[in-house]
Amino acid sequence: MSAARTAFRPNWPARLGWLLLALYVVYAGSTLGFVPERFATGLDHGRRFLARMFPPNFSRWELIQSGILESIQIAVIATVVGIVIALPVGFLAARNLMPPYVTWPTRGLIALCRSFHPIIVAILFVKAIGFGALAGVMALIVASVGFIAKLFAEAIEEISLKQVEAVRATGAGFLSVLVMGVVPQVLPRFIGFATYQLDSNLRNSTMVGIVGGGGIGATLFTAYQRFDFDVVLAILIVIVAMIMAAEIVSGWARRVFQ
Repeated sequence: MSAARTAFRPNWPARLGWLLLALYVVYAGSTLGFVPERFATGLDHGRRFLARMFPPNFSRWELIQSGILESIQIAVIATVVGIVIALPVGFLAARNLMPPYVTWPTRGLIALCRSFHPIIVAILFVKAIGFGALAGVMALIVASVGFIAKLFAEAIEEISLKQVEAVRATGAGFLSVLVMGVVPQVLPRFIGFATYQLDSNLRNSTMVGIVGGGGIGATLFTAYQRFDFDVVLAILIVIVAMIMAAEIVSGWARRVFQ
């Protein structure tokens, strides 16, 4: 009589890994001060803070409107300029089109752009060129180049080279090969990347304003410093509405252009 066999053998290395991860989470939480008493105190403070925010105060609508318009302008300019820069960078980073001595430095540039959060980059630009929307635009351009160029290069590396070789066989030059053999294969995905980056820049434009990069973030931070929490709630409502409207527009753009 054969010995009984289990349907699924236990994966002891995986179980040990999960156990070690759980133990580390408990240890890290204890070193960072995550205790139930502090959490309960925070809930009470949060309840009182939210009570001071209601009802929202839209009496400063002109100030809120100007901040929102500036954030939209920052996001649109940063996205357009970032796309223009990211296109050639993405081509140079594609390992199936370029030699290694070109792709490695280009990928290093992309990694550098992706290494820092937009807020950190915005702080550097604020220090370099001063407060205002220009610092926010420059910070979001860096973020856009890092994101779009990386995904664009990966999309190019996944294309079928048969179409590229067919265009080359006609005697077309390098630019013609890119336009006729590469771009048609990656254009739908590139449109998705661009619309997503516009959404991301709209969200990030509110954050870079907190550190001096202009836009609605600066208005939000000023209202918070003045303890006008009802105005803060009004600004947050407008920001959420802006992001939802941008999501609707980006979804429409993907359906139309893909």
